[in-house]
Amino acid sequence: MKGSKGSLYDDLKRRILTMELDPDEDLDEVALSERYGLSRTPVREIFRRLEGEGYIEIRANRGARVVPMNHSTLRQFFLVAPMVYAAIGRLAVQNFKPSQMVDLKDTQERFRAASKSGDALSMVVENNRFHEIIGEMSANAYLQPSLGRLLIDHARIGHTFFRPRNDDMRKRLQTAVEHHDGFISAIGAHDEDAVVELVFEHWELSRENMEMFIAPQGMKADALVGDN
Repeated sequence: MKGSKGSLYDDLKRRILTMELDPDEDLDEVALSERYGLSRTPVREIFRRLEGEGYIEIRANRGARVVPMNHSTLRQFFLVAPMVYAAIGRLAVQNFKPSQMVDLKDTQERFRAASKSGDALSMVVENNRFHEIIGEMSANAYLQPSLGRLLIDHARIGHTFFRPRNDDMRKRLQTAVEHHDGFISAIGAHDEDAVVELVFEHWELSRENMEMFIAPQGMKADALVGDN
């Protein structure tokens, strides 16, 4: 594959979000240089950009790896995510621009189309972009980086949400599509309370599925015993 720095950047983000690249997986700088027809200098520039956005880690004398997920980061994720999403939602209502609303609606249509066709990888990418745009609407230099980091793990932990295996999961996915429509309407109506209410409904919708990914059914009882 011959490409540009932009292609490498976009592809690595997509592969990390969709779990094509596992957490903690090493990134081969030489192989990526050859695959994309780039010298090692621009590859390193992309690595540094992705490190700044929370997708990878660069370790001295050990190279780059996909940012890991461990017990500590997962615990922090579940504690903080709803609060950050709610704050982002309120600020988005206050600060969004008409052009951003157009982008949000376009992204939602791509997400809706992917949900209808069962394209799980596109759903992951478009869902992530939908919530990134809401972050951009917030125009807050402190919260946006936090949101970006949360969305990476949200996509990775919740990726099975977009691969429904039964009717209940398919209904949940359809509800997620409807929630996105609700976000668009509430933000457009400048209704902060409606946005925050949707944030918590949307969070609860995916939380149980994310917990299933972390602790498969056979492990849940042991996990609960350990918490007592």
